[in-house]
Amino acid sequence: MVSDIATPLCSGGVTGGREGSKLALADYLRELRTRNSWTQSQVARRLGSSQSRVAKMEAADASVSLDLLVKSLLALGASRSEVGSVIGKAA
Repeated sequence: MVSDIATPLCSGGVTGGREGSKLALADYLRELRTRNSWTQSQVARRLGSSQSRVAKMEAADASVSLDLLVKSLLALGASRSEVGSVIGKAA
């Protein structure tokens, strides 16, 4: 289950680095989307969300949680190690 996978990546590792991790994951989401030539609307359909929500995710909007970014990246095909690496570099 995606939530079981995402939890260890988001918990406990970085104190005070959550915002940096969030920004890095938002950038990675945008990179993944553009690398695959997907529009925000196409990503939204894949995630069962809206285009405006994807835009907020890519902007690391305050309403977007770190957990949502991780789960979304995994759902779009990013590996756990890729996501972990992005978080690690932001720490």
